[in-house]
Amino acid sequence: MSTNTALILIDVQNHFDSPENGVRNNINAEENMATLLNIWRKTNRPIIHMQHISNPSLPHHHGRDIKEIVAPLPGEPVMIKNVNSSFIGTNLENHLHEAKIETLVIVGLTTDHCVSTTTRMAKNLGFTPFIVSDATATFERISFDGKLYTAEEIHNLALVSLSDEFATVIDTKGVLELLEG
Repeated sequence: MSTNTALILIDVQNHFDSPENGVRNNINAEENMATLLNIWRKTNRPIIHMQHISNPSLPHHHGRDIKEIVAPLPGEPVMIKNVNSSFIGTNLENHLHEAKIETLVIVGLTTDHCVSTTTRMAKNLGFTPFIVSDATATFERISFDGKLYTAEEIHNLALVSLSDEFATVIDTKGVLELLEG
């Protein structure tokens, strides 16, 4: 992986710690995100934090904050988005083009929503996305017909739908090996 490969951290926010979200998979996803973030910082690779704020006119609350484990350092870009895609309503695409960034390593929450939407758009816009399977996570869901799908099932199906056509699915260890190689 080139030194100009960007790490994009999507919606790693306190809200996702709320019990109202239900059962989650990949409990160690944030630790894996932090591992990658620390490597990116040590090797001076580009980092972009995405923060989802659906309604900016509402007062600030703790749930909107980026989790401390991956909190941005001064100078690291934080882009606010209002919808699932990190490319809609932000300057992410222009920022990447101006920096001549072509390859993206994508981590964050949740696999089947904002991470998936951003990954699909990244590929459609001509970028080369890698999605890190153990540095993403989601929650269990009840389907339209009342069936409960576990968080692991939802996560895996989201990754399956992205694999090969939209992204290379890889784990943290695989990213670290690519960085060393």
